[in-house]
Amino acid sequence: MEITETLTEGGAGTNQPVVPQTEPALYDELDTESGLDLDMEQMSQLYNETLKNFEEGEVIKGTVIRVQDGEVLIDVGYKSEGTVPLSEFGSRHEVQVKEGDEVEVYLEKKEDNDGLIVLSKEKAVKIKIWDEISQAFEANRPIDGRISKKIKGGLTVDVGIPAFLPGSQVDLRPVKNLDSLIGQIVQVKVIKLNAKRGNIVLSRRILLEEERESKKEETLKLLKEGQVMAGIVKNITEYGAFVDLGGMDGLLHVTDMSWGRIRHPSEMFVIGDKVDVVILKFDTTSEKVSLGLKQKTPNPWEDVPEKYPVNSRVRGKVVNLVDYGAFVELEEGVEGLIHVSEMSWTRKIRHPSKILAIGDIVDVVVLEVDKDKKRISLGIKQMEPNPWEQIMQKYKAGDIVKGKVRNLTDFGAFIELDEGVDGLVHISDISWTQRIKHPSEVLRKSEIIEAVILNINPNSEKLSLGIKQLQTDPWEEISQKYPVGSDIKRKITRLTDYGAFVELEEGIEGLIHASELDATKRATPHELLSVGTEVDIRVIRVDTHARKIGLSIRAFQESREKDDLKKYLQDEDQGGFENVVLPSELVQNAISKAEVEAQEQSTKVDAVGDDTSDKVAPDAEIAAEEVEAQKQSVESDAATADDDSDEASAEAETATADLTDSEKDIS
Repeated sequence: MEITETLTEGGAGTNQPVVPQTEPALYDELDTESGLDLDMEQMSQLYNETLKNFEEGEVIKGTVIRVQDGEVLIDVGYKSEGTVPLSEFGSRHEVQVKEGDEVEVYLEKKEDNDGLIVLSKEKAVKIKIWDEISQAFEANRPIDGRISKKIKGGLTVDVGIPAFLPGSQVDLRPVKNLDSLIGQIVQVKVIKLNAKRGNIVLSRRILLEEERESKKEETLKLLKEGQVMAGIVKNITEYGAFVDLGGMDGLLHVTDMSWGRIRHPSEMFVIGDKVDVVILKFDTTSEKVSLGLKQKTPNPWEDVPEKYPVNSRVRGKVVNLVDYGAFVELEEGVEGLIHVSEMSWTRKIRHPSKILAIGDIVDVVVLEVDKDKKRISLGIKQMEPNPWEQIMQKYKAGDIVKGKVRNLTDFGAFIELDEGVDGLVHISDISWTQRIKHPSEVLRKSEIIEAVILNINPNSEKLSLGIKQLQTDPWEEISQKYPVGSDIKRKITRLTDYGAFVELEEGIEGLIHASELDATKRATPHELLSVGTEVDIRVIRVDTHARKIGLSIRAFQESREKDDLKKYLQDEDQGGFENVVLPSELVQNAISKAEVEAQEQSTKVDAVGDDTSDKVAPDAEIAAEEVEAQKQSVESDAATADDDSDEASAEAETATADLTDSEKDIS
């Protein structure tokens, strides 16, 4: 009997007779042992019994017979061989299979349409891997895998088959750059497995946590303050770096990294750096560890007072600029500050960048050293002589100097006397008499002017000047020129609600208060006076310190009335009334004054309540009647004075006495 099969090689179908090696022996054995003639059915049954018993879906072992034309021919001990694509054994350049190799394959079908057995190497590998992964999952055992690519939410890890590693499970802390891990071999644990859907979820973080806890126990046994330990930088922040000491992290603060200035920890470290640190503090309750690096070296500030004594000159490098000054590094870990006020004797430096730049090498003078606060005050301007000391030698208070107007402000003008040395003329020192609202009213920039030095203060670097002091203060003579009680005649220059201003002379004004206007009239300054009108006034107050003069029209009028009355009485005592005429103006003023006071009395009566009106009204009426009678009497006496001098004299005495009594009664 001849058994044939169809073997497809390289994609081409050829029929070749394949005779099993066991078949001749079988025939010989049958012939020799039984000596019987067997029919075809019996022979087929005996042949099938010699074949291995396979089931579809199993992983079986076979031997490679031939590798040719992209296929591998494998004998699994069945009645026919099977072929597997060479690609299932690896890529074309990495084929690791040859004739005679024993391999495991997956039996998909015992026979296809052509009567050939169907095998798969790839499925066999997957089934085997799934079995291994399942066993590792059940035993909580880690497995190795290679990170192949980044996907949404995490990474793909090749553990024989693709598996998912979530981003949250990659490390103990979130990893910002997952791409940096591609290609790495990592150890992971299976935390979720779904064979039906083919899903495998991995975690690397679980292994790291377990490892950290194990190391942490060992580290806690060794940890003590002052000890130097090795660690690895795990994370960097703005305020410091976290160092893994072995199972637990410690914080290396930026201020403990160096005795010098560090803007950011990244200037000294990158993640993964190995570093030896000092244990500064360990809190067993919170398990927080504070670390230090600079403590491994001596503190350079210990001998700073000896190395940099006050007033010594040193050289340093500008390492930082701020609004208020510049920091200069004198040596590693030792910096000093040049304040903006210590940069120039004469210039006003608004920002140190105007004269310095980072990296500049500068010579400075040590002004102050504070070892405890780790501060050194430095100065640049002290490298040169202080021009203000020369100013004290060159100028003194009272000197008349010339200078250029450099700047005008609301409060005064700055005058440049020497290069970099300015003096201030305050707005109040520009003129004795003018009311100046802004210096620009009388001064211009770059104008050359004369001024008097009023004061020099070298400590505060201030020099006060005055322009008005070039002339005599007119107010010093005011009290002599306009003594209290003197009468003058001047024009009204300004009117206000509270009075009128009168210009006594250029720049000198006096005030007639509203209460010092005409006593016989009740009206406002605007109603009684007008600008430009000349009035007779009396000086009633002079304050040279406050630069104020009080004037009065009323005082002038009352003074004239008293003078006229006094003169009249003097003439009466001398008995000469032939040529004396009673001053009608005086009489008229007295009558007007009595009427005004009576009117005021009447007004007061109206303001009193109903309970007192009946009592007060008769008194006011009587007073008014008396005034009217006196008025008529005086007018009558004045009319007949020329006819009879004796009677005029008697009537005048009576009128004067009665008038005086009436004034007293009304008052």
